[in-house]
Amino acid sequence: MRARRVMRRRSVVRTAATTAVVAGTAAAVGGAVSHHQQQKYAQQDYEQQAMQEQANEQQMQQEQYSPAPEQYAAPVEQAPEADLTVKLQQLGQLHESGVLTDEEFAAAKQKLLAS
Repeated sequence: MRARRVMRRRSVVRTAATTAVVAGTAAAVGGAVSHHQQQKYAQQDYEQQAMQEQANEQQMQQEQYSPAPEQYAAPVEQAPEADLTVKLQQLGQLHESGVLTDEEFAAAKQKLLAS
């Protein structure tokens, strides 16, 4: 009988020891998995932040180097020579009709040619 009690105690001790080993291993594995997941999530956060910073930098560069808004050119006017010719003809007609004296005509003509 005594042998059975000793065997039972040994089997109880073995069972307890095995349970402790299994529990310790599970805790260690669980801790390692948790640590690995934390590192993984930290790496993902870092990569997302880096991508966001890169996108912000590209946007700033695009804003900095984007061409200025298109400005519309003034309508093309007649060539200055054509305007000058028309004005000289008008002055000539005023001079011929007697509205302008020789001196006024010469002064107006000089003014037109100077501009």
